[in-house]
Amino acid sequence: MTLADAVLEQAALRLEDAQRSRVACRQFSLDHPDMTIADAYAIQHAWMQLKIRNGRTVKGHKIGLTSKAMQRAVNIAEPDYGTLLDDMFHRDGAVIPSERFLQLKIEAELAFVLARPLSGPDCTLFDVLDATAYVTPALEILDARIQRVDPQTKRTRTVLDTISDNAANAALVLGGRPFKPALVDADIRRIGAIVSRNGEVEETGLAAGVLNHPGYGVAWLANRLHRFGISLEAGQVVLAGSFIRPIDVAKGDTVVADYGEFGTVSCYFG
Repeated sequence: MTLADAVLEQAALRLEDAQRSRVACRQFSLDHPDMTIADAYAIQHAWMQLKIRNGRTVKGHKIGLTSKAMQRAVNIAEPDYGTLLDDMFHRDGAVIPSERFLQLKIEAELAFVLARPLSGPDCTLFDVLDATAYVTPALEILDARIQRVDPQTKRTRTVLDTISDNAANAALVLGGRPFKPALVDADIRRIGAIVSRNGEVEETGLAAGVLNHPGYGVAWLANRLHRFGISLEAGQVVLAGSFIRPIDVAKGDTVVADYGEFGTVSCYFG
């Protein structure tokens, strides 16, 4: 890490103010050109701790940048991760107030809900499947509290800014037909989604696009968090990573993700 604790706390306050005011803040990577990935996660952690002090509770985690194409695009060699808080969860079919967000996007993925804790350093796919209470379709709502493009330099934000910004997570919707991995007669890798916005298909994809099996992402996260003495807890939700490209959404849009035999999950942005 290169950033002092006071800088981390100030960055957390800037993110909180950007979310509250709906005015994105300047890219941290511009203000601190020597910052590292460790610094970015430290900013994210400081922001989440600020929210916890303000009454929020941790309900799970998200994994992003799970495809090799996305990793190459942002010059990173592994996925990234963020925190899911209690006020981020919405029911299937929910009307989500668009005024809460700055720059909305949405993705389709699978969510793993844990029956037992998972911890590294040697967590495997089989440990994940054994510890999972059920898997269910999900929509992840993304936002940008940091400017995606700097208005002065026209520079696009880096992965360091995205990680700082809670890996772009803002909310999620769980729905569809939950299933137990050990009981369902299906290859999770081949579960697919057809994602429509206002009745028009925007994206399709297969769960294999997430590290060849979305459970590998959960195992990776358990091993990654072990470095900090953190385990995935029973009852927590883990968004395993999107297998479609992000879709831009705005007020008035309805998004439906059709997972075939595993049901649909949808929301409307009011």
